Amino acid sequence: MNATPVLEVENLLVKRGGVRVLNISSLLIREREVLTLIGPNGTGKSTFLLTLTCLLKPSQGSIIFKGQRVDTDQAIFTYRRRLAMVFQEPLLFNATVFDNVASGLKIRGIGKGEIQHQVMECLERFGISHLSRRSARKLSRGEAQRTSLARAFATRPEIVFLDEPFTSLDPPGRESLMEDLVGILRETQTTAILATHDLQEALRLSDRLAVMNEGKIVQIGAPTEVMNHPVDLFVASFIGMETLMTGSVIEVREGEGAFTVSISGHNVQVAGVARPGEKVICGVRPEHITLSTNSLRGELDTGNVFTGKILKIISLGLFCKVYLDCGFMVVAFVTYKSGENLPLQEGEDVTVSFKSTAVHLIWQEN
Repeated sequence: MNATPVLEVENLLVKRGGVRVLNISSLLIREREVLTLIGPNGTGKSTFLLTLTCLLKPSQGSIIFKGQRVDTDQAIFTYRRRLAMVFQEPLLFNATVFDNVASGLKIRGIGKGEIQHQVMECLERFGISHLSRRSARKLSRGEAQRTSLARAFATRPEIVFLDEPFTSLDPPGRESLMEDLVGILRETQTTAILATHDLQEALRLSDRLAVMNEGKIVQIGAPTEVMNHPVDLFVASFIGMETLMTGSVIEVREGEGAFTVSISGHNVQVAGVARPGEKVICGVRPEHITLSTNSLRGELDTGNVFTGKILKIISLGLFCKVYLDCGFMVVAFVTYKSGENLPLQEGEDVTVSFKSTAVHLIWQEN
């Protein structure tokens, strides 16, 4: 993404009660991108959003908007008028939907005719134009959140901040609103920063993910990069890479660009470069692991083939999560159809396989 930087952070530090709760050394956000802050609850995502919007004063550090430091009262005032923020709770006024969406425009002194145009445009985008005269007190939770989002976009902000905007919605309402928001962000080309603990929301909306832990950004990158190449055990666990196997490099095949890792007495083949004796953690995503009957074992050509005993099967709606003991723990996803064809039963042995290229390494100190 080569767009112009719109927001930068330098050495941002926030303390509460003398305790450091946020420590961001640097961050650059470009125009028109959607950046999502993900991580467990309590890891500093909301604090970061409040600081970026100047609703919370940092202990030190700088926020730079389009090349200008936001470091005076006037600069903060000007900056805030070019932003919008949406919270988990809609926080609507006791007024009609139209008046709620128009409120930011009225504060800015926009003319009545332009207010009418911009409000109705946003109401239509979010599918609530038929609710324009309804009292906010009579809205469903989904309608209220759509109104809150329409109010934010009505001012045509240069950056919109979204703090867990879908958490309180039921699954159908969440899916519908998320789909609409994806289209609106694309249509308006609005820069957005979203905070969520829901990985699926993040993957659906984001150009980049920033994984946070204990007030810090521990990894940032494109969704595919973060999902397939976590930098440490915390990130690996958070993004669902549950098969994590600790071992040592015992053989290097430089001409092949591959090496072998010994894990609990089993040899795992890995594509890449390493040195003999290095301690590593081999991670494999559950969707990259294949289960099959032992009768097909000799026909598999995936680089890594093991016999695994099924310890547990957990239903997850459209697929199952299968826990296996191969001498090391493995977690795999299997569709119901595949599970029926095998079939899968706890206590049974199956063949577990995954490609050497599917193994991601997390390096350990010797």
